[in-house]
Amino acid sequence: MANYFECKVKYDRTTENGAQKTVSEPYLIDALSFTEAEARITQELKPYITGEFAVEAVKRVKLADIFFDPQGDKWYKVKTAFITIDEKSAKEKRTTLFMLVQAADFKTAYDNFAEGMKGTLADYEIVSITETALMDVFKENLDGSGEQK
Repeated sequence: MANYFECKVKYDRTTENGAQKTVSEPYLIDALSFTEAEARITQELKPYITGEFAVEAVKRVKLADIFFDPQGDKWYKVKTAFITIDEKSAKEKRTTLFMLVQAADFKTAYDNFAEGMKGTLADYEIVSITETALMDVFKENLDGSGEQK
């Protein structure tokens, strides 16, 4: 399983009316350490941000999987409960995992998640789907659109 880090990046953005506005936006990147996450996010964003920018915060995020959709411009966090039966006690056990889904809207996020989970042998239940503030996701050997570099 990959290590994912959410990096908050602060920079000046030019608004539609031409004014400069300082924004702080979250991005997700996979890396081995906090140091590598900061270095990789700086490298990934350098071509897209003019002027100065700073990585304000880096925090570890636990995600089981990411489902990319090049047509999607939003990121949704799916809380999933995997259901197993304990052989000894015959009781139902739920293990909660979080996954990230790229989609254009809520319904498409649900559909993309369901498509990504096709063929899964484990029983699962979707507990919640929430839109995140993530601007983009950079996965190793993939660009933000999920395409191979």
